[in-house]
Amino acid sequence: MTSSLFKSLKWGAMLLMSLLLIACDKSEEKTYQPSQGSQHRMLKTEYIVGIHPLHNPQRLMENYGPIVDYMNSAMPDAKFKLEASRNYEEFEKKLYAGHFAFAMPNPYQTIQSLKHGYRIFGKMGDDEVFRGIILVRRDSGINAVSDLKGKAVSYPSATALAACMMPQYYLHTHGIDVNRDIENRFVGSQESSIENVYRGHVAAGATWPVPWKTYAAEHPDVASQLVVKWQTEPLLNNGWVVRADIPAPLADKFAKLLFGLQNNAQGKAMLAKLPISRFEAATDETYRPVQEFLEKFSKSVREIEY
Repeated sequence: MTSSLFKSLKWGAMLLMSLLLIACDKSEEKTYQPSQGSQHRMLKTEYIVGIHPLHNPQRLMENYGPIVDYMNSAMPDAKFKLEASRNYEEFEKKLYAGHFAFAMPNPYQTIQSLKHGYRIFGKMGDDEVFRGIILVRRDSGINAVSDLKGKAVSYPSATALAACMMPQYYLHTHGIDVNRDIENRFVGSQESSIENVYRGHVAAGATWPVPWKTYAAEHPDVASQLVVKWQTEPLLNNGWVVRADIPAPLADKFAKLLFGLQNNAQGKAMLAKLPISRFEAATDETYRPVQEFLEKFSKSVREIEY
């Protein structure tokens, strides 16, 4: 074999190998190109849904997770993610920073959110259950409000409306100066406020009927040793707010699904876990009675932002 023929064969083989490698590269490139469907999924916007700490994070995820899953299945072009907060302070920091696209704050936080780029579009139903209750141990010997003087009272947070402000207003109207006559302890959650009473760390603890009902069902032995000693008048229930920059068609679809939960068996089962009968439409004007209460509370009990 001549040298020139050998060189020709060598270059021919190298050219063939190069062509094969290019073909493989193109084949692999084609294989890993995302389909139109996967591209569509990648482009879905994620919307964070926040619920104020009316339960501990685990309980909140168990109760409200199915509702967010329902939204995801009914609105496939969007992605909703439920986010719990450890305490009221953390939730409020996120809410007032505009972190949540949709949120269910307590009525005080609902009013405050209007200053931070949100609008009210709905609320929990069953306003009659949105009232403060004050628990004591059955063996405490506390019979009159005046018996709390010099003692400690627990609350989830200073900004909990039903579980702090409304009970403090009740005590105020029954002869207690909440700034001097009692020690106020803010313990982070509804469950913690209840358990502080049971363990004897405080003489009384404030909460509201929804978490108390849930707690009593799960811990009947503890609940049997406690009694609801006093309760306040009701006020409007927790609100639903949406950030102002969320597209109106998306917000409207979310609201329609939320307000329709009571119309089907799946939705009724979700509501029963909360437990409430429905969510319903609301506006900024709906919460005027809450604004009036906050003004009254701030002037007569302790100063708050409203």
